[in-house]
Amino acid sequence: MAKLFSVLSWNVEHFKGEVKKRVDDVTAQIKNLNPDVFALYEVEGKEVFSAFTSIMPDYNFHITEGPQTQEILVGAKNNFSSFFTQKLEFKSGNQFLRPGLLLTVTIDNQIYSLLFLHTKSGTNPLGLGIRDDMFIRACTFRNVLEGTTKKWDTKYLFLGDLNTMGMEYPYGKSISAKTEIKKLAEKEARKVKMRILKKDEPASWWNGSKSKMSPSNLDQVVVSNNLKFRKYSGAEVTVLGWPKESTVEKKDEWIKRYSDHGILYFEILK
Repeated sequence: MAKLFSVLSWNVEHFKGEVKKRVDDVTAQIKNLNPDVFALYEVEGKEVFSAFTSIMPDYNFHITEGPQTQEILVGAKNNFSSFFTQKLEFKSGNQFLRPGLLLTVTIDNQIYSLLFLHTKSGTNPLGLGIRDDMFIRACTFRNVLEGTTKKWDTKYLFLGDLNTMGMEYPYGKSISAKTEIKKLAEKEARKVKMRILKKDEPASWWNGSKSKMSPSNLDQVVVSNNLKFRKYSGAEVTVLGWPKESTVEKKDEWIKRYSDHGILYFEILK
């Protein structure tokens, strides 16, 4: 099957534009993959937006706005028919949480809705509860797209740094990251005919060899069942960056230079 369009999703970790070398490094990584659509999370400062519009003129850009300090920047190639919408309902009633960014693209007279999210982090009950609420909202948003017909023919996906890290609680009441992901997959997503894409690496986040934290599976792509994807050794998303480096030293170097998150890349097929 031929490629319809490609998507890149990457948390660039406190991404500020005043350091030109870092902007150049990040844009080089994106240009190398040449995605049709890409999203960057933890963008801090208007300088990044200005730099990208200058360095990558073949994309249309939108960035979230509000009292939050970290924004989502999304770019879509300007040969697509695209429309951006900031979605405040994914802030779960907290004005300082990051909103979602909805990108609607039209290809071959077919509409594709992509919702980019950077959900609440934290292993405390509050963090898990807010994430759970945001996941429910993201899944049931497909009902909004479907309208009253419920034919499940809308093409919808939500993705990003979903911070699926579970909850720590005493008295044997902790919830593992695997359990949190399982609930999202088997309860919330399944109800609206969606699923979580399999990645070719077990973890997408790590803070390096000196960190006390183990590599974690924080970044996810949740899609409607009617979409088809290119395969990467049986997976549908490839995680690039530090997860693909061959040694601990090289992983540490990549994390220091770019980000503690790997790059998620996938292709939607016709």
